[in-house]
Amino acid sequence: MNLKQLAEHLGLSQTTVSRALNGYPEVGAETRRRVNEAARKMGYRPNPYAMRLATGRTNAIGHVLPSDRMLPIDPHFSDFIAGAGDVYSAAGFDVMLHVGGPEAEEAVYRRYAHTGAVDAVVVMGPRLKDWRIDLLTSLDLPFIVHGRVGDEETGYAWMDIDNRSAFHTAGQHLTSLGHRRIGLINGPETMTFATHRRQGYEQALREGGVGLNAEFMASGQMTEENGYREAKRILSLPQRPTALMLSSMLLVSGVIRACYELDLVIGKDVSIIAHDDGLPFLNAEGLVPKLSTVRSSIREAGGRVAELLVGMINDPEAPLPHELWSVDLIVRGSTGPAP
Repeated sequence: MNLKQLAEHLGLSQTTVSRALNGYPEVGAETRRRVNEAARKMGYRPNPYAMRLATGRTNAIGHVLPSDRMLPIDPHFSDFIAGAGDVYSAAGFDVMLHVGGPEAEEAVYRRYAHTGAVDAVVVMGPRLKDWRIDLLTSLDLPFIVHGRVGDEETGYAWMDIDNRSAFHTAGQHLTSLGHRRIGLINGPETMTFATHRRQGYEQALREGGVGLNAEFMASGQMTEENGYREAKRILSLPQRPTALMLSSMLLVSGVIRACYELDLVIGKDVSIIAHDDGLPFLNAEGLVPKLSTVRSSIREAGGRVAELLVGMINDPEAPLPHELWSVDLIVRGSTGPAP
């Protein structure tokens, strides 16, 4: 099907249909919705080169990744980009991925803005204080943040999960089971998500009348080796924790290895709750015992971030989106009463 046939089917001019598909704000929202729905149902895909000539847009989204983060092999990034990619493809957008290399991250953003190489960018892994927000704003390059920058929630577009509430709920579950020595193995606390998770953990312990013990807490890169090293240290203390909260499923195999070496039975001697239920090749239900988790789909988050960003590109005058998703606690066999 071509543009002329789609326009005839809808009873609209080709100009109106083209403008609706390209997100021109002067086309009414209901007309845009009707045109896009018909295009999907009838399998119409606009010619991307013609669209770029007509709109002056590249129909490309930028993801700039520092090489030291190793995000392309991180399952979180892989799942996120898979969800986002489905939306980008359906909307006629390509992904421009820049990973490390000799060009500094800031220089890449400046080049994107000055050359018009992309229509917008996604900022991932926001820090408590993140220079990228001021830079992208000054460059007038549209962007959305997956997460938040500390506690600042205005002046930029973002989509995040409620990390505080997630770890608060998980901590409440453990205190309700009688645990009074609860550890936390967290991500790097320069990152907003990790700080929010620690705050939720601390709030749950305070509300449960449980004192905080710095020896029971650790933060760092979320890897199997760090999980093993920190769990071995914490669980070897004279008054060891009876429960551990983990900031990622990526830590779990290392923690299990430490428990095995210390002859501790998970779910009996030590209870474990981890974040990230839903990663495609880290199955919480496939472990023995099945792992209690806090669940939020990173793939669905990727899709939603992409939807919001495409909407921003199509309607640059609309208010900046702000979305906070709740997180579910899934109780399984790895948590039990305090020994």
